[in-house]
Amino acid sequence: MKKESILIIEDDPDIREGVRILLEGEDYTVTEAENGRKGLELLNAETDLVILDVMMPGMSGIRTCEEIRKVSNVPVLFLTAKSQESGKLIGLMAGGDDYLPKPFSYSELLGRVKALLRRYRVYRGKKEDDEDADACLEMAGVRVHKVFNDVEVRGKKVDLSDIEYQMLLLMMKYPGKIFSAQNLYESVWDEPYFYTCNSTVMVHIRKLRVKIEENPQEPRLIQTVWGKGYRFGVDDE
Repeated sequence: MKKESILIIEDDPDIREGVRILLEGEDYTVTEAENGRKGLELLNAETDLVILDVMMPGMSGIRTCEEIRKVSNVPVLFLTAKSQESGKLIGLMAGGDDYLPKPFSYSELLGRVKALLRRYRVYRGKKEDDEDADACLEMAGVRVHKVFNDVEVRGKKVDLSDIEYQMLLLMMKYPGKIFSAQNLYESVWDEPYFYTCNSTVMVHIRKLRVKIEENPQEPRLIQTVWGKGYRFGVDDE
């Protein structure tokens, strides 16, 4: 069985070394880059996860993530300083899937890594096994494959991150059902929900709206039910 490959893009050599030793101890293949440009050179089709520092000299982690998203939907885990609250949100908007504040425990890092890899493995594996399957949900001009990340909106293909795809698929499976932030987080991230996770859900909802709504400022598809949560709305169908 092929080892899963993780790319670490971090300018601090001590952090890189510590993370590399941890991940190699868990039998992952690890590649290191000290800056964003080098990381982009090392990124390839075999990369299963990118661990990316937000604050780096030269090309920032945010810019690096934007460039990654032009060529790959590989999961991106941001490493941020605790004081960089705005950086966390910007990172998620740039295409990141999750973030971990520094300083972090290795057990917490490993938990995030395994969760992101598990989701990526499941959906990519299903795509490889079921590429010819005709199993789609279609409503309100949105067409979503049930087993892999293939989405069309009003006849045009849309590139969603794995998190965005899973959120959209879940809500489309139960149109009209109201999902609280906790429902979405625990179902999609597959982790316990804490109040601080609410902003993470909100950012991904915003990103999803930008990609699928005709007017993200007046969303018709991903509706907010104030005080309760979100739903995929088909009121005008």
